[in-house]
Amino acid sequence: MNLRVGSGFDVHKFEEGRDLFLGGILIENHIGLAGHSDADVLIHAIIDALLGAAAIGDIGELFPDTDNAFKNIRSTILLEKVVSELSSRGWQIVNVDSTVICETPKISKYKLQMREKLAEIMRIPADCVMVKGKTTEKLGFTGRKEGIAAMSTALLEKKS
Repeated sequence: MNLRVGSGFDVHKFEEGRDLFLGGILIENHIGLAGHSDADVLIHAIIDALLGAAAIGDIGELFPDTDNAFKNIRSTILLEKVVSELSSRGWQIVNVDSTVICETPKISKYKLQMREKLAEIMRIPADCVMVKGKTTEKLGFTGRKEGIAAMSTALLEKKS
């Protein structure tokens, strides 16, 4: 078997006047995240984990924030493009494990919906996608409620 593991990490600060997207879904929150795209920090970490596992770059190389084609684009579209690219290179996503790090919003009531949405986009069963929420016990920028961080690990298998 030809297996590869990749890791991804991303951070976005909060910004007034924007919707909050996490894991491809709209989260009820009074504030969103700043970014060139929709700033879905969870999907961005997953994209980097997938690209890293396949050794084909990172999100900034494929979707640079200097390219207006990606201005305000939904990160779900970017993930779809990555999944298609992986497939064209013979890679199958085995599983993805992710952690969203924030004090607010509490993501527990959204985790299942995120898992299902991400699984649909990545063309894998929902039980092969994990989303966890963690706080930093009020420490650091996430603890001060200045933004959200996410990290992800992905396992790919080369199709024969």
